[in-house]
Amino acid sequence: MYKIKEVSEKTEVSEHTLRFWAKIGFFPFVKRDKNNIRLFSDSDIDWVKIVKCLRSVGIDNKSVKKYIELCIKGDSTIKERYNIILETKKKAQGQLDELKKQLELLEFKEKYYKSLINGKSKDIWNPMNKSI
Repeated sequence: MYKIKEVSEKTEVSEHTLRFWAKIGFFPFVKRDKNNIRLFSDSDIDWVKIVKCLRSVGIDNKSVKKYIELCIKGDSTIKERYNIILETKKKAQGQLDELKKQLELLEFKEKYYKSLINGKSKDIWNPMNKSI
């Protein structure tokens, strides 16, 4: 069993976020000790990982809660959960594609600035250098 600080370190989710997620019901099976301290099992850490994944893609808390509720209902909801994962994957792929475009632009600008630093070209892209 792991305390919240250990879970935070293992999952790279802040303790504050973990407490908030627990408070809104994202970890329905987390136990508490006699001092009311949350104790996470390995299975609970798996829940943290999927919640982190869904939230990092931008899935709202209400939809994450729905996914968790479907999991709790059991096998009769497998198809619905599958569809949620497919939609989330599609959204993540779109974000990845956009990030790749941004990375390409940044790589272009990196090379451009290196050539400027090395004195191999003039800064023709800076609007401040354009004549009016």
